[in-house]
Amino acid sequence: MDQRTPGDVPEETGAAGPGPAGAARRDPAEAEREAQERIAAFMAAADAPDDGVDPVSDTTTEEDEHAAGLRALLGSALFTGPDPDVAEEVLHEEEAEPSDAQKHAVAVAHAQAEEQVRGIYLDILARAPEHDVQPSLQRVADVLELLGDPHRAYPVIHLTGTNGKTSTARMIERLLREKGLRTGRFTSPHLHSVRERIALDGAPISPEAFVATWEDVKPYIEMVDARSQADGGPRLSFFEVFTVMAYAAFADAPVDVAVVEVGMGGRWDATNVADGTVEVLTRIDRDHERWLGHTLEEIAGEKVGIITDRSTVLSAAQQEEVESVIMSAAAQHGARLLRDGQDLAVVDRQLGVGGQLLTLSTPAGVYQDVFLPLHGEHQAHNALLALAAVETFFGGAALDGGVVEQGFAGVDSPGRLELVRRSPTVLVDAAHNPAGIDALRAAIEEAFPFSHLVGVVGVMADKDAEGILAGLEPLLAEIVVTRATTDRAMDVEELAEIAADVFGEERVHVAERLDDAIDKAATLAEADPEEVVTSTGILVAGSVILAAEARALMGRKTA
Repeated sequence: MDQRTPGDVPEETGAAGPGPAGAARRDPAEAEREAQERIAAFMAAADAPDDGVDPVSDTTTEEDEHAAGLRALLGSALFTGPDPDVAEEVLHEEEAEPSDAQKHAVAVAHAQAEEQVRGIYLDILARAPEHDVQPSLQRVADVLELLGDPHRAYPVIHLTGTNGKTSTARMIERLLREKGLRTGRFTSPHLHSVRERIALDGAPISPEAFVATWEDVKPYIEMVDARSQADGGPRLSFFEVFTVMAYAAFADAPVDVAVVEVGMGGRWDATNVADGTVEVLTRIDRDHERWLGHTLEEIAGEKVGIITDRSTVLSAAQQEEVESVIMSAAAQHGARLLRDGQDLAVVDRQLGVGGQLLTLSTPAGVYQDVFLPLHGEHQAHNALLALAAVETFFGGAALDGGVVEQGFAGVDSPGRLELVRRSPTVLVDAAHNPAGIDALRAAIEEAFPFSHLVGVVGVMADKDAEGILAGLEPLLAEIVVTRATTDRAMDVEELAEIAADVFGEERVHVAERLDDAIDKAATLAEADPEEVVTSTGILVAGSVILAAEARALMGRKTA
């Protein structure tokens, strides 16, 4: 590239910049020294006494030397900067890919951080389990106060319900990111890594940030633990610790908004130390009766505990006894209530390749041809709640159509009617109560034309196994009962006895290990050579842990 010095001074062989094409590249430092020597010589000559030289000739000589010195100065690196060729090489070095040694060092540091995460997780796991809810928010509030109340540094969209919380939270968070906000998301349980529970901008918190957050909060947790135990109380539970970590990590990021899912219930859930700007109630059904109550009214009464004064509440279509509890709680708090089926509606729903095409109506407007890459009517209604929640968060105005289109198109929900293998077809779903199974069955019957579907089912010992199996019976040709690798899992033989009562003994098979169960199911699904390959399949369902283990066996180890 042709370059000229300032003032278009012609290039000289000794100038620091590039010379004519093909000229050798000069060292900028050498060129600078040469320029300084020429200037020094010129100055020395100018100071020399007059030796009788003709004044006219002397003036001419001085002008020539002055011009030469000036040209050298202007051509030096003092004015032109470093040799462009050298600068380009340096720039390319800075933009170059990291060396193998650098990559190795990063990988080692990352692996060390992951190992620290596992150690921290095991330490926290030794605390009271997350489903052991203590009727107090004081311990969490005390730790957060010592930390400077990080949960008050950003607005919170708070979700509760029995089923659909995580999918709805992911949809809300995706729409917020499409609007350009930095987001935090707290959901549970996790599928593969405990880091999934705390997500920043849609991705699990990094191992390094997880470790740093734990190191920040640990001294204050231990302080409150000691104080509580001195008064005869318990230490913070597993879930309480993670709630503290999530709120602290979100403030440290910092995020513009946090999307927070309760662990269980609402009133005494650890997340309820934060006041929601918007509260979302997904479908409420029977689950966790031991802790939340044995009637729908009791369960709903616990869940509406997240409603705060003068907030906006968005509710899924609920059974009559649940709806009355919600309406009463909203009125008590002076909250605005928007209900699916009353103020919100799924106007139209068409099956599409890989999902469904929706028309959604909210108080702000109607959104047509919205593609959602998830199956099932229940997911359409989750999308409706998510859309209305984000509208409400931004003041109630309609969202830009492009934001809605791109936001929903980028949604995923791992472990929720997820296709994890195509030959044979293997679906995984985390449904673990009768209501979730009913929604799952309807979605499969609508979107997948199976002629022979084999179930691989394992449930937790505290769940309604008979209700789960009864919901699956019309869908499955045969069932292989198994168990997840957790002490909470129901014994395989016990589950097989219940399954035999529901399905009949001839349709029930047993495999203690999940991998053996999936192999057995594949053999059963493909046993009839007359069947079209695409019309047979395997469904893994019954618990979140079982879904996670099935995903891992199929090579899906992140969520």
